Amino acid sequence: MTSTERNIQMNFKMLTMGAMALAMMTGSALAATHTSALDDPAKMSPFFTDAGMKTMKSEAEFKTAWMAMKEEDRAGMTKECGDEAIAKSHDNFCKMTKQLGGAN
Repeated sequence: MTSTERNIQMNFKMLTMGAMALAMMTGSALAATHTSALDDPAKMSPFFTDAGMKTMKSEAEFKTAWMAMKEEDRAGMTKECGDEAIAKSHDNFCKMTKQLGGAN
C-alpha cells in the first residue's frame, strides 16, 4: 500500500468517525429540546396568580381553568404528570390534576 493510499484510508476513517460523533451529538441535542407542556407559560398561567407561576389559584379557580382547556390538552398534561421527573418539578399542579381525576 502506498503512502497516498494510506493517507486516503486514514482520511476516510477520520471522516467516518467525525460523522458518527456528529450524529450522536445531534441526537442528544434533539432529545434535549423536548419541553413539557407544563413548562409552557401560555398553558400554565391560568392556574397561577402570579407571573412567576409560584402561587397556584384556589381549587375552584384551578378547576375552572382546567375545565376550560381542550380535552386533548388536559389528557396531555395528565400524561406528563405521570412522568415522575416532570411530576416532581410540578408537584402541586400534578396533585391538583390527579384530584380532579385528570379530566372532566
